[in-house]
Amino acid sequence: MAQPEHFTPPVDAVLVRMRALDAQWPARDGVAVFNRVYLAVTAEVDRRLDAGEFPDARAASALDVRFAERYLAAADTVARGRRPPACWRPLFQFRRHPGVRPLQFALAGINAHIGHDLALAVVDTCRTLGCEPADLEDEFDHVGDLLVSLEERIREDLMPGPDLLQIADPLTHLLGSWSLERARDATWAAARALWALRHCDDVVEEFTERLDAGVGFASRMLLTPLPH
Repeated sequence: MAQPEHFTPPVDAVLVRMRALDAQWPARDGVAVFNRVYLAVTAEVDRRLDAGEFPDARAASALDVRFAERYLAAADTVARGRRPPACWRPLFQFRRHPGVRPLQFALAGINAHIGHDLALAVVDTCRTLGCEPADLEDEFDHVGDLLVSLEERIREDLMPGPDLLQIADPLTHLLGSWSLERARDATWAAARALWALRHCDDVVEEFTERLDAGVGFASRMLLTPLPH
């Protein structure tokens, strides 16, 4: 087994950073909408870690932190006036658009984070812990199951209008084209491919760039302005 590359901070450390972002952004800001969702997810992971619900608490904590650090790095990049990864650009570009609804912001952020960041976080965690992706599959599935359950709650909380109107609402049809379950399956395949290719720097770079761009395109579609 390879030696771990660096120390993993506790989940509490990323919770502090997310709460600081929540305090500084306006509630209607699109990135703030996603941040609140992600803060709830991370707090729930932390609670389950404390309750001993993960098979390997150390691996689950490392994966959760490496995952969160990808989003926080994108937010820091934008705060410094620089461009974030392509998967995050639509959310930051459209964050104040009046025609984009809160549910779109939340799911576009989830798409960017799951579709791109989670695959890279699996590789980051394998390097940190000196393990293989297969060693993290249980933790990956536990976090993924939590995200799926929270996505269902998000759709219920943020989907506007009574049920009869939702059928005709263009938002219903737009979001029906995206599935977190499919995104999660694609992410696991991407993580395994990246790990297998880890010694081929040029191939990894091209693979990562294409993954980033493809996820960014999907996020842009999710953020299509709609009439209210």
